[in-house]
Amino acid sequence: MAKVDSFCAKWSPYLLSILRIVAAFLFLEHGAQKLFGFPGARANPTVTFSLIWFAGVIEFFGGLPLLLGIFTRPVAFLLSGEMAFAYFISHAPKGFWPLLNRGELAALYCFVFLYLAAAGGGPWSIENLWRRKSP
Repeated sequence: MAKVDSFCAKWSPYLLSILRIVAAFLFLEHGAQKLFGFPGARANPTVTFSLIWFAGVIEFFGGLPLLLGIFTRPVAFLLSGEMAFAYFISHAPKGFWPLLNRGELAALYCFVFLYLAAAGGGPWSIENLWRRKSP
């Protein structure tokens, strides 16, 4: 049991960074698709200044600093709020169950980002480099 605890204690901070990087990269793709039609164009082009456009701006330009580990806590909190808003405005009216209302991804992103807002970016982040360099 001590070996498992030692392994978990050693790798837990790095897995936090990996969670942040992967979640941010996947999230950034949603914003890029809404704003730039990449990867894969949307069925309906995004209208500038529409609700979907604002979501794309938040997803893309919030995903970038999260990917790099800059301002992780406030950005992750903002993204968590966006996903809660997206769930309740778009998915919840279609039914209670997230699987049926197609809101499971929004709910999952919401709580992953809420966790990152509390836990920070981990050791593989620009913030961590800044902390090490400051006197």
